[in-house]
Amino acid sequence: MDVIMGLVAAVLWGATDFLVGVNARAVGIRRSVFFGQILGLLLMGLIIFVSANQLEKMLAAPVSALLLGGVGALCTVLGALSLSKAFAIGKTAVVAPLVTSYGVITTLLAWLGGDELSLWQFLGLLTCFLGVLMASSSGKKADEQGSLMSRLPIGFALLAATLYGISFWLQGKYALPSLGPVNMLALGYAVGVIFLMPEALRLMRGWSAIGPRTCATLCCASLFNLGGFTAFSWGVLNGSISIVTVISTLSGGIAAILGYFFYRERLSSFQVVGVSLVLAGAVLLHLLE
Repeated sequence: MDVIMGLVAAVLWGATDFLVGVNARAVGIRRSVFFGQILGLLLMGLIIFVSANQLEKMLAAPVSALLLGGVGALCTVLGALSLSKAFAIGKTAVVAPLVTSYGVITTLLAWLGGDELSLWQFLGLLTCFLGVLMASSSGKKADEQGSLMSRLPIGFALLAATLYGISFWLQGKYALPSLGPVNMLALGYAVGVIFLMPEALRLMRGWSAIGPRTCATLCCASLFNLGGFTAFSWGVLNGSISIVTVISTLSGGIAAILGYFFYRERLSSFQVVGVSLVLAGAVLLHLLE
């Protein structure tokens, strides 16, 4: 079950990453993120409303868990904005795998917090670092402006990975034990909607200009993301968290494959090796945690 759910999560999250770029180019970065947040909040709110268990858990949670969970949720929203920007201006085949390096930040924060670093995780950190350096290289000479433009999406992707890493560490250490995954997702979406509230009026004013196809991709991105979290959680509850986590990191590779087939994105040899090393490092980071 853990292998199957890990693969399902990887496929759904990979498709989500690909659609994030499509939506950001179609309707704008903030608007596409806001749409995902509001749809997710509605779905999670409905689940909490019909489940007395979840509502009781939310009300019984300590204030510290809610506050730190809120900080983590804000990091997630900022990470989503940064990720959308990276996908909008960069290659999916580079951006998506780089984001999987969020495990580097989570692992480092856990180590600074007193956790021991295993040999596998240490090797994973080094592998990810080397992969990022190689993926950041175009492998050919370029003028100063071209070099800056090629590195800009990489910078946004690494910023997103950093914010996601901080968020996952805060949620895993302080919020999830008290709130549970459903309440944590609802809190995350609520923070996102509040933070992006100015986009609500713009979304309503420009809604008529959004075609059925764009509306469908916006809905699919949000639903695929929720489906990935559901599959991941189901796999963890019914199997090994290490196996599910390792397999789910393949989402970056799946998004890269989609980018190649739909956009015919070409990478230099250095970038191909770098992307492969980032994915391998992400697997090592979660292999024996």
